[in-house]
Amino acid sequence: MEDTVQYSLLGGFILLLAVTLFQKARKHRMKLPPSPPGRLILGHLPLLKQPKAIHRTLHDISQKYGPIVTLKFGFRTVIIVSSPSAVEECFTKNDIILANRPPFLNGKVLNYNFTTLAAAPYGDHWRNLRRLTAIEVFSSSRLNTFAGIRREEVKNLLRKNS
Repeated sequence: MEDTVQYSLLGGFILLLAVTLFQKARKHRMKLPPSPPGRLILGHLPLLKQPKAIHRTLHDISQKYGPIVTLKFGFRTVIIVSSPSAVEECFTKNDIILANRPPFLNGKVLNYNFTTLAAAPYGDHWRNLRRLTAIEVFSSSRLNTFAGIRREEVKNLLRKNS
């Protein structure tokens, strides 16, 4: 019995050590901006407490660590940019790099292997889908065609909620 407990504790310690070393090695490879200290699995989620608004918390973090900060929300790494000049550089010079969405599993399963407009990566396919929706779905003639249906649906919604 005692051997089982000792082996369990030893296995847990080795697992914790391996996860910590893996995260440190990964952090050195990516060359990320500065970051406040975070928890092992939760990352920086405990920093976003309810009594203080999220935008104020992020402002305080950016005041302390600089205009570009790295945060981890669980296993997702997030870069917070709070400087207007850095935001302008992100969306003018590097906009194609930042235009893609992260490849989540639901994009593969629910969005037909990333082929819908909402999940497609930026490129020729996405531009074709955008052009088709602009012409076929959101054109003024199509919107006018379905105006009566939208009006009825809004009336039904207001009747149900009152």
